This record gives sequence, C-alpha cells and structure tokens, in this order.
Amino acid sequence: MTNTISVVGLGAGDLDQIPYGVYKLLKEADRVFLRTKEHPVIEELQKEGFVFESFDKLYEEEAEFENVYEKIVRHLLKEAENRNLIYVVPGHPLVAEQTIQLLLQREEEGGPAIEIRGGQSFLDSMFQALKIDPIDGFQLLDGTVLSAEQPNIQQHVIIGQVYDVMIASHVKLSLMERYPDDHPVHIVTAAGSRNESIVSVPLFEMDRHVEVNNLTAVYVEPIQDSHLLSREFTQLKHVIRTLRGPDGCPWDKKQTHESLRRYLLEEAYEVIEAIDNEDDEHLTEELGDVLLQVMLHAQIGEDHGYFSIDDVIKTLTEKMIRRHPHVFGEKTLDTAEEVKQTWDEIKKAEKADDSQINAESILDGIDQFPALIRAEKLQKKAAKAGFDWDNIEPILHKINEELSELQQAAKSSNHSEMEGELGDCLFALVNLSRYYGIDPELALTRTNRKFYNRFRHIEEELSKKNISFEDATLEEMDFFWEQAKKMSKKKDSN
Repeated sequence: MTNTISVVGLGAGDLDQIPYGVYKLLKEADRVFLRTKEHPVIEELQKEGFVFESFDKLYEEEAEFENVYEKIVRHLLKEAENRNLIYVVPGHPLVAEQTIQLLLQREEEGGPAIEIRGGQSFLDSMFQALKIDPIDGFQLLDGTVLSAEQPNIQQHVIIGQVYDVMIASHVKLSLMERYPDDHPVHIVTAAGSRNESIVSVPLFEMDRHVEVNNLTAVYVEPIQDSHLLSREFTQLKHVIRTLRGPDGCPWDKKQTHESLRRYLLEEAYEVIEAIDNEDDEHLTEELGDVLLQVMLHAQIGEDHGYFSIDDVIKTLTEKMIRRHPHVFGEKTLDTAEEVKQTWDEIKKAEKADDSQINAESILDGIDQFPALIRAEKLQKKAAKAGFDWDNIEPILHKINEELSELQQAAKSSNHSEMEGELGDCLFALVNLSRYYGIDPELALTRTNRKFYNRFRHIEEELSKKNISFEDATLEEMDFFWEQAKKMSKKKDSN
C-alpha cells in the first residue's frame, strides 16, 4: 500500500476561520510540511506550540518559481516513501497552487495518493470584501504570467499571485493595453482576516505607493461603456450579427457571398493605395474595411449554418502553424527562400490530400484573379515546371514580335484578332515584369495614379485660367502635362 500525502489549505484569513477538523489535524500531527510560513494562521498556531518544516529557504536559493515547486515536490515524494505526510498550503489546495498540480500528476504516474483535506479559497473572502456577485461572470488570473489578451474586460477580473512590486508593474502594463489608464482597480490584501485592506487607485498608479505581499490580489472592475468596448473582437462580432439580424440594416441583411465579391476587391485595392501613400491613418481604416468584408462573409456563413468566424480563425491558425514548422516545430530554416520553398511544398501536399481538389493541370486553381495577376501566376507556375526563359533577350524579342503582330492585325481592322494580339502583348509584358521582379498589377496601379495626378494638374491649371476643356487646345493640355511630370520627378528626387 502506498503512503498518502494529505494536503491541507489554511484558507485566506485568521485561525478563527479555518474548519475545526483542519485545526485538529494540524494540532495532532507529528510532522507537517509548509510551502510557506508567511500566513497569519501559522503565526497564531506557533503560539500554541505548532511545529513544522517550511520550504521558504528554497525561494531564496532559486531564481525561478518552477524550480522551487519542483524541489518541494521531490522532497515531499522522498519523505512519502517512508510515511504518510501532511502538506500545508495557503488558501485552498486547488486554487493557484502549482505544487498541488505537480503532486496530482505524480499520483497519476503511480506516486503516493494525494488526499485534499479542505481549506477555504481566498475567492470567497474576495467576493465578500468587494461585494461582487460572481454569477455576473468573473475570471481568476495568475499575475506572474498575465498577458494582455487574457482578461475578459466585460467581466469581474481577479488577479492573484501579485506578491511584489515587479509583478504589480507587469500586471499594470498588461492591463493598460486593454483598459483606460484611469480605470479603477482595487488592491486587496489579507481578504477575510482582521488585517484586511482594500486600496482603490487608478490603473496607472497600481504599482505606486501600495504595499503588496503574498496575500495580495488585484480586482479589476468590468467595462460597460460601449465606446471603450469598441476595440474588442467580441463587440465587432455582436455589431455584425446585429446588422444581419431581424432588426438590422436592410442592405446588410440582403447581401450574399456573390453580391459582396466586388467590394472585397475594391477594399483590397484601397489598402494598397494607403500603403503606397504611406498613410497609416488611412491604412487603419482600409484594413478595417477589409475585415468588415471578412466578417460579413463569415456571418452569412453562420446564418446559413455552414461556418462561422470561429471556423475561419481556426482554419487560419492551424494553417499558419502547419506551414511554419521552423517556428512551431523542430525544422530549421535559415533564409526566406527556404521558408518559401517549404511553404510551397506543404501547400502542395495539402492540396494533394484534399479529395475535393482534383487538379488536372499545374496551372489550375487561379481562375478568379484579375487578368494581370492571373497572367503572372500562370507564368510562375509554368516556370516551376521549367517552361521559362533564363535571360532577357528572348523576352524582349517576344514583346517586339507580339507588337508587330498587333500592327498587322490592326491593318485588317479585325477587332477580334486585334484583341487577341493586344492580349499577347500584355502577357509578354507581364513576363518582362516578372523577370525584373516587378509586380505588374502594382506597376499599372502606380501609373494609373500618376496619370490621375497629372490630369488633375491639367484641370486645376485650366481652371485658374478660366479655360474649359472644350476650349483648350491639345498643346495647352500637353504643356501642363509636362509641367506636372517635371513636378512629380522633382518631388520623387527629394
């Protein structure tokens, strides 16, 4: 028969608050191990002759708490080889006690039996001290590993393990990424005891002028202001669901995947424009418009019972992890080229495993792109199969050949033939852009913008001279065009 480690919790308050059974067990025990003697109950028990062994010295010897907990567990397991033990922890054994979780793991692996013998969680005393009802929803978080993403800012948030100023500062900075700087927080020390203390301060001051110790926890009030919730993804989901709901917007309710196609493309181009203009404020807005399209498509999918935004996020997250084995796995890649090659190999394997994809050609799968983008992608796929030129001369020769054929077609005034030859010219130019590593779509977008700006200059100059387009000569317009051209070149050189 294996020996037993009986785990006792001291609760969150004074000796008067611990159950009589726990008190009796501690008084009658021959040998008791304490994780830490820093608890008000221990001081009172010592006055009654209570004898114990604590692990406090390990906290001074080790820099990392994980090492302290491992050493405590190893010591307890060794002692338990010869006898039953009593191990005492603050609060409740199953609330924020890593050593207990480690002991329970060892029990599953065939170690000594772990018997939980009571103890009051500090949460009951916290709820009472703060006068909050946990039925409204609350979170208990660990201050030592708190990240900005963890808190649900619409719920009561209690943060434990805030036992020194360094952790308090870390908690403050993490919370300030989600909460207003002046949001009220309440620092509660020794909840439920005669020494209970509650200090309420604005968030930005929580690590100043406030003493913290191993009996300290931080309570953060929920945010209810809808304006402050506008940054939350859950709020965005609620807004989109409302727009598509029974009492929502007539326009949003009637949209389909098909009707929204053009808007996604338009918003993507507006993002590109903001990037080219180096306009971060505009980029923020345009990225939001792209996200709106994603959210609307996801809500349509949810409305019809096919998929939701959670499915979209899950698929994307799993794909990113799967396609980055050098980050989330053990594979080692040193260059961007190696990363790209691995990405393509994994992508190819995924498509091969997908029973719904039955590609008969290496050029399949890019039918829905705009013509210039599709031309580039077709050529890239063909190049991977070895169908490509290695130098510039044959590309230039092909462009000249296609231009000559276009001129010949123009002489016949055959519109269909001319259209085909012009397409050949554009396709050959895409080959040229690919050779030089230039995105043809972005190049043409840049030229469109350049044309727009120069033509606007013509309009503005003619307007200054009170000349209408009908009265302006081509020479006058060309003069202002060249003027705009020189101005833009001078601006670019600066």
